[in-house]
Amino acid sequence: MPAHDTLFNRAFGAFLFDMDGTVLNSIAAAERIWSAWAVRHGVDVETFLPTIHGARAIDTINRLNLPGVDAEAQAAVITEAEIADVEGIVEIPGAAKFLNSLPADRWAMVTSAPRDLALRRMAAAGIPEPALMITAEDVKAGKPDPAGYLLAAKRLGLEARDCLIFEDATVGIQAAEAAGAALMIITTTHQHPLETAHATLASYADIRVEVDNAGQLHLQKN
Repeated sequence: MPAHDTLFNRAFGAFLFDMDGTVLNSIAAAERIWSAWAVRHGVDVETFLPTIHGARAIDTINRLNLPGVDAEAQAAVITEAEIADVEGIVEIPGAAKFLNSLPADRWAMVTSAPRDLALRRMAAAGIPEPALMITAEDVKAGKPDPAGYLLAAKRLGLEARDCLIFEDATVGIQAAEAAGAALMIITTTHQHPLETAHATLASYADIRVEVDNAGQLHLQKN
């Protein structure tokens, strides 16, 4: 059975969502800020930008191994700049309506962004604030480590295998796989077709959710 069909033939305890690229598109703002930062630090912008998506700022900077650079301090600089610049941030088609249709205690956001930045971007895109949000500050290891997704499931009283994770970026997909959860990949912001065995979705307008008497979530096609 194709992966896409499998997701529509089972019940889930909760849905877990990445933020950037999954429920909102912040690529323009993120790339503006990171490009300027890269130029200041002598980093080749073209090869660097594809590495920023889905990861915590501190992990992105640490990977560069730049001499004399305080990764924690620079991550704070990046975060301040990103909080100040939300121009062009928009929701992924149908995301806000879909999230608003979910029971508040049956979904969570798991993002590599710091909490203040996540709240700012969600407000800019019209995305509802979740009752549970796991952010960069809540984990010692960022994606592709599954810690964030495992923590979200635990706080919802579930195992990750009982959840469906919505993701878009490579490090997030790896984190979802490592958590042992089912996975739906949002392809809206992908510039190139994605080759994957996982289910894919271009717009939340194509799906809806039904909640059974036990509070379990069933994904339905529109």
